Amino acid sequence: MIVAKGVGKSFGGERILSGVDLTFHEGEVVGIVGPGGVGKSLLMKILCGLVEPDEGEVTVFGRSWADLSVTERAKLRERFGMLFQNYALFDFMTVGENVAFPLVQRGDMSAQDVQERVVERLTQVELSGVNHLYSRELSGGMKKRVALARATIGEAPIIIYDDPTAGLDPVTSSKIFNLISDLQRPDSLSLITSHDIERMMPVCQRYIMLYQGGVYFRGTAQEAKQSQDPVLRVFFGGDAVDVGRRTMAGAEGIS
Repeated sequence: MIVAKGVGKSFGGERILSGVDLTFHEGEVVGIVGPGGVGKSLLMKILCGLVEPDEGEVTVFGRSWADLSVTERAKLRERFGMLFQNYALFDFMTVGENVAFPLVQRGDMSAQDVQERVVERLTQVELSGVNHLYSRELSGGMKKRVALARATIGEAPIIIYDDPTAGLDPVTSSKIFNLISDLQRPDSLSLITSHDIERMMPVCQRYIMLYQGGVYFRGTAQEAKQSQDPVLRVFFGGDAVDVGRRTMAGAEGIS
């Protein structure tokens, strides 16, 4: 469904990604992990065509983003659903209007059908009866579930979840990952960026770990845990208190 070849990107003279080669298939749930600042969110934006790579190519369903016109890009993006790290809810819209937005933009459903789909999806994410509320009236966990409902309501074949549990308590985080699992379809591809390895375990089939500008590891959680690599042992083994740059730098010194 998605193929990245030799993808690289720099900002302000700093190399963030280099030589990234990845392939993602239908039916997969893939965790994109790594310490903070390694380019996980950036990679997601490159894959869905929101950011242009400096080099390399990304193809989606066999079509390269670089070869598409503005209109063609917009059409292809309709095949993506995205839950942004900071919710990205429209504060001037109600919950119901936010969730309905992808369907309204697509323009192929009646208003009644849209509203029925919105009610159904909000019920699935345990937010029945909040259609009329605005984002300022919601807790962080509720905002995430609204964003989750909006990302999945169009039943796009590719769903990107960018740090879906950032800032949430453990109980709410578990609930979000359970909902992601419940909403996954056999014919869709889901990509999840997160530091919450433990709660990703029941959801993700395999992992891509970014580190030092490139793909450091690709494989299952079990393969990572069984590895003798010190960085993987710290990151997947549950010994790290902080999975940011400092912890991973310290892991390099483990013998």
